[in-house]
Amino acid sequence: MKRTIIKIDESLCDGCGNCVQGCHEGALQLIDGKAVMVSELYCDGLGACIGECPVGAIELEEREAEPYSEVAVMERIAPKGESVILAHLKHLKEHGEKSLLHQGVDYLKSHNIQVDLSSIHGQEEKLGCGYPGSAARTWKAPAETATPTYEACPVPGPAKAAKPLFTPLQSQPSELRQFPVQLHLLNPNGSNFQGANVLLAADCTAFAAGNFHSKFLKGKMLAIACPKLDANIEHYLEKIESMIDDAKIDTLTVLIMEVPCCGGLLGIAKKARDRASRNIPIKAIVLSVQGEVVSEEWI
Repeated sequence: MKRTIIKIDESLCDGCGNCVQGCHEGALQLIDGKAVMVSELYCDGLGACIGECPVGAIELEEREAEPYSEVAVMERIAPKGESVILAHLKHLKEHGEKSLLHQGVDYLKSHNIQVDLSSIHGQEEKLGCGYPGSAARTWKAPAETATPTYEACPVPGPAKAAKPLFTPLQSQPSELRQFPVQLHLLNPNGSNFQGANVLLAADCTAFAAGNFHSKFLKGKMLAIACPKLDANIEHYLEKIESMIDDAKIDTLTVLIMEVPCCGGLLGIAKKARDRASRNIPIKAIVLSVQGEVVSEEWI
């Protein structure tokens, strides 16, 4: 399967070993003075080791790799003691990998391994280290807010001169529930996409539709892309295919503009579904340049 995983440039690696210490999952070792990945099975692709490398020898790439196994990682690190286990679990929590975190905690319970998890449960959500710009984060949908009220108030002068005075409008709450949102940066196998309804939106749609959040994004995970300006469209096909087959998303809504170039995004989604082993419903929504819905249909 294709997934995000680290790549080590041996020509830059000076064998300092910082990345090995930073990889609590045990995917890295120093061999003959160079950092080496000993098993793709243990690499979660979250990039904690990147921040530990002083010479920039490590980067993330999307390629064919063994699926990551939280159980295999727990089996590997459990003998190393509580401090290593906690460092690993905190790493998962900081990157929003709640599903993997639950798997790790369940492993401890099922094997009767006593670890003080108070620092995990009590730790505030924060941006993880290593690769902060694309560290996956999720949060709950916003609570429903009351509809703003409008109150008419009298002004000084004769009764006929009275006029309404309105309270300011409240801002509309954001329906965004995860970050990042650009398709190139998304991990299609992340826990936030498991069984989710996904909105694949052309970049311009959020600027055209004033009700983008309330009408189109609510209740969905988001991916944005531009089929005309973005590079490596094949990457997009692979990621959407992975969302369908690996994350097993429930539905895919493709929101595009009526301009010709936008049609390519719908074509990418349909081609990815054709390549996938699962068949999911796709809803195509086309907006006018004024943000009005021109057409909406399941395909």
